[in-house]
Amino acid sequence: MSNSFILISIAIMSIVTALLRFLPFLIFRNRKTPAIISYLGTVLPCAIMGMLVVYCLKGVNFVGLEGWIPALLASICVVLLHVWKRNTLLSIIVGTACYMILVRLF
Repeated sequence: MSNSFILISIAIMSIVTALLRFLPFLIFRNRKTPAIISYLGTVLPCAIMGMLVVYCLKGVNFVGLEGWIPALLASICVVLLHVWKRNTLLSIIVGTACYMILVRLF
């Protein structure tokens, strides 16, 4: 692949991503946001986080301690850190680092 093809592909993907992000603001610019959209805006973040938890823990192996102890301790770390700091990004980063360290130790 040539460099120009890669650059054009990145540019197109960037434009499409930005358009998808800005499209709701353009659509609802001069009118009130429908109730269903407001409802989804409050409910979906929690639902998505719940699905991510299920996805992350679906492959946990309970045969030996090395299969589930790192996941359990990292999950506890994420919950405690989030309750303490209320920062989702910090919780995810520290929880991931904690899990990676624990996987190496067990």
